[in-house]
Amino acid sequence: MKKPTLVNHPPKVELPPDNHPVGAPIYQNVKFEFDDLEQTTRFLRGERAGFFYMRTSNPTSRQLELTLAALQGRDDCLTTGTGIGAVGHTLLALTKQGDHVLCFIETYNPTRYIIRRLLSRFGVTHTMLSIEDLAGIERTLAETPTRLVFFESPTNPVTKIADITAITHLAKTHGALSVMDNTFAGFHQHGDYEIDVFVHSLTKYASGAGDVMGGAVIARADLMRPLRTDFGALGVALDPHAAFLIQRGLKTYFVRYSAQCARAMRIAQLLASHPAVARVHYPGLPDHPQHALAALQMREFGTIVSADLKGGFAAGGCFAESLELFALTSSLGSTESLVVAPQMMGGRDLTPEQLRVSGVTEGTVRLSIGLEDEGDLVADVVQALDATRTRCG
Repeated sequence: MKKPTLVNHPPKVELPPDNHPVGAPIYQNVKFEFDDLEQTTRFLRGERAGFFYMRTSNPTSRQLELTLAALQGRDDCLTTGTGIGAVGHTLLALTKQGDHVLCFIETYNPTRYIIRRLLSRFGVTHTMLSIEDLAGIERTLAETPTRLVFFESPTNPVTKIADITAITHLAKTHGALSVMDNTFAGFHQHGDYEIDVFVHSLTKYASGAGDVMGGAVIARADLMRPLRTDFGALGVALDPHAAFLIQRGLKTYFVRYSAQCARAMRIAQLLASHPAVARVHYPGLPDHPQHALAALQMREFGTIVSADLKGGFAAGGCFAESLELFALTSSLGSTESLVVAPQMMGGRDLTPEQLRVSGVTEGTVRLSIGLEDEGDLVADVVQALDATRTRCG
């Protein structure tokens, strides 16, 4: 073997049968081969297990998919390069021309865009209601044949709680699929409800470090089979190195989530008692409008705390800029705390009435609570509120 050949066919290093790595290796491979053509064609016909091309599957991403499916209590999972990629491709794969989608005002802005703008180009219609309008949901499903109901809980950014039992029951009664963006609640919550398809952004709690992007679609096997074909054709696969980093992040998922929830409760209580704050949105607080429903549905109340500052738009901006430990940026679920100011909020696609229904005001700020010392976070929020009252009244 000449040296130019050697560097393309290096010596193989195989572990002895009784010698195992503690952590699974990264299969940074696009292509896989079988020993002969017969086994290759058997795989291509779906007659045997294995891997062939990374766009359809990879051992590293597959390990992550199996982990996430087990956490959410479902049969199977597909991972994607981004969270919104999981949302968008699920919606594309599950709908066709002439279908109808029921969605909600209190939904992540890019998701609204996909349903209202992108799907409409392909002849998919929609109805958009408030997540609290159960009578409207029942009426719409009774009057309009609907392919799927897409919702989230807690909602972004003001943590409204969807009545999952009611929504899934109505969807099933009228022959619609229920699709839930479960990112805010996490993989250990809501799996005991009759939700057909879960979507998640892995960029948030799964990774935890805020340094890698990914998405996941989790469902029972019969729903996943056609999705797998479409996703492979659309080319949305998660890179194996990203899958490895997310799998590694999951090792601390439960510890992180619980600790961040505890800090979030403390910050929510602080904000609720401060004279500069008009209202706090956190389902763990007893005065949250849907606290009882949240307590029934959730094991933990989440790490997102939103608040309406009395001074409105200017006060919200002052508060966000005055925080020293909170990064002024988007996303959530990472170990560092983050803040989104009113000036950064979406909602330009909504009418004034829809904005009112959404619960987002000119003074709404969203805090994602991290793992900094609780006392340090409290002190930072207090000084920022005091600075806001001084600077913005």
